[in-house]
Amino acid sequence: CGAGKLRPQTGWIPLAFGLDWSRPSRQMNGTSFFYFMSDQWRYEKLEMKEILSPLADPEKYSGSQADFNLRAIRMGWLPSAPQLDRNPLHIAAAAEKAGQAPADYVIEQLQQGKLDFAYADPDAPENFPRVMFIWRSNLLGSSGKGHEYMLRHLLGTRHGVQGKDLGELGAVKPEEVKWRDEVPEGKLDLLVTLDFRMCTTALYSDVVLPTAT
Repeated sequence: CGAGKLRPQTGWIPLAFGLDWSRPSRQMNGTSFFYFMSDQWRYEKLEMKEILSPLADPEKYSGSQADFNLRAIRMGWLPSAPQLDRNPLHIAAAAEKAGQAPADYVIEQLQQGKLDFAYADPDAPENFPRVMFIWRSNLLGSSGKGHEYMLRHLLGTRHGVQGKDLGELGAVKPEEVKWRDEVPEGKLDLLVTLDFRMCTTALYSDVVLPTAT
């Protein structure tokens, strides 16, 4: 299969996942990524108390599903991308300027509140995903869960979102994940699809790269 020998897999994986530093890479689960980046968390009405074990202390386990995702990220249980609210290249440069190892610098900045995890404020422009490459996956209209949310918040195009978010409903908002009243639409700057079919995702893409079958 010609598509199985595409350059993006061979060339991008070492860059995207830092394989020259450590193997295997800890990659983020797609469910959490799209839950936040397509802003589905803003519409989440299912509260944790509804699914919490009757043996658990509800005071200890308060918050929303978005909050629990963030807590898992903070404790190192859940890999995340983007990780922090600053470009890692800028962090490395700042650490070098301060004469510190990157790990020590990041810990110090987190403790001082000068640096935070990106998912603590997913709707901040600096935490948006800006470029997305999709390789032989019909994310829009097929495999993605929450198609209309992706159209509205990721692409910023015509959509069929009918429900109101928690702010409009006056419902309980997350405790730790920052809520912004201004609803972001069109987070992506560039969507590139590599496929040999003119699928739904290709129709919405800025660039379509045809591949071998």
